[in-house]
Parts: sequence; C-alpha cells; structure tokens
Amino acid sequence: MAGSTLEIKNLHVSIEDKEILKGVNLTIKGGEFHAVMGPNGTGKSTLASAIMGHPKYEVTEGSILLDGEDVLEMEVDERARAGLFLAMQYPSEISGVTTSDFLRSSINARRAEGDEIPLMKFIKEMDEALDYLEIDKNMAQRYLNEGFSGGEKKRNEILQLMLLKPEIAILDEIDSGLDIDALKVVSKGINKLRDENFGCLIITHYQRLLNYITPDVVHVMMQGRVVKSGGPELAQRLEAEGYDWIKEELGIEDETVEQNA
Repeated sequence: MAGSTLEIKNLHVSIEDKEILKGVNLTIKGGEFHAVMGPNGTGKSTLASAIMGHPKYEVTEGSILLDGEDVLEMEVDERARAGLFLAMQYPSEISGVTTSDFLRSSINARRAEGDEIPLMKFIKEMDEALDYLEIDKNMAQRYLNEGFSGGEKKRNEILQLMLLKPEIAILDEIDSGLDIDALKVVSKGINKLRDENFGCLIITHYQRLLNYITPDVVHVMMQGRVVKSGGPELAQRLEAEGYDWIKEELGIEDETVEQNA
C-alpha cells in the first residue's frame, strides 16, 4: 500500500499583514524524505507552522492537500488525526500532564471510539521506544517537557513520532541544540520509521543532521519560496560553500523575506 501524499501549491502566508511565504510549491510522498534548508529569515519555520494550522499565520493564497483533502479546512486536531505531525523547534511545557498520559491520549485520539490502545500494549510499545531512544523510563512519569533539557525535549518529540506513527511528519530544526551523541540517537529514531508509508519534511540549517538522515530531495528557501532543489549532494555543497553561490546564480541580493515584504 502506497503512503500518503502532501501537496503544497503556490502557498502564500502572512503574519500581521506581512507576507512571509510567497508561492511555495512542494510535494512529499510516502517513502520520501525531503530536507528544506536556507538562511535565517527565509520562511522555513513559517512553512511548518502553516501546514499545521498555527492561528498566527494566515494563508492568503494557494492550497495544502493531504491525499486530495483540503488541509486548510481542517482544525489543528483534525490535521493531526489525518496523519500530519509536527516536531516543534521549541516544544511547550505542560504542567499536570505526564508524558505517558499525553502519549496514550494522543494515540487514542487517532483511533476510533471503542478501539483504544490496550494499556499493556501501550506500555510495551512506549518502553521499547524509550529504550531505543536511550531515554530514562522515569521521564514517562514527569510532566510533559517540564524541566526537560533541550536534548530531552527533542528526544521526547521523536518518542511521540515513533508512537503516533503519522503519515507525514514535519521536523522543524529537530537538531538545534543537540550534541553529537543526542543527534545520533534522534536520527536513529527517525530512520527507524523510514518506509513507503512514511513521508518526512526535515527543516534544518545544517548538513550535519543530513549526515545521519539521508534526504531524497533537498530544497533551498530564500525570500519566502523554494529557489533550488536537488539531491543530497546539494546539502553537501551548501555545507562546503554556503549560500552565496545560489544568490549569485539567481541574482538574489537579500535572501530574507523582508526585502520583498
């Protein structure tokens, strides 16, 4: 069975009447890993927030389709139930809700009423994922992200990803703030999910993450749009040479969205 397809067509997004995305086009299919790279201020995180329906971001033009269904007509929780997942750059702390309770509730929210995951099956799957990600099992009983280090928060995002098993995941700078050991563990968790039913959009500044997670396609964003796409070798060239050669090639003086705002 083929996986889901996320289609982003001519997407324009504004925040407080300032246009950030200016015609983004991307198609991600099950089994594909796409990386989006680019300097700061080019619209990468705005793309992630718009896909998941952050209320601060207004879609003014274009469409987002998941298997032909209009994502923009869905509430945030409906997008998650449909199979979209966002690993956030700055995960929220939620006091009073343990990590395990949050995980089980999230899994059950995607299942039909009366088909909730059995408690013992959930505990088994959670414990296996905790071991795989080298996470202390005590973390499951701590309040969600409360008092977690940056590395713990990022591992917890991947723990959610492994247990929820979405169709399409957006990983917004999941590598930021991680030391090399934590980066290897997080990458291992993401790679474990790689199959024809799972598509992934990885937003990152750095080639180092892509040393452990090989993308099928690399996109470069500047001025609120995708300006260049290629294979893994594109990320390697960006690491070696930076972005100036792309700006020169395309006649771009200021890569950020402000110039054309």
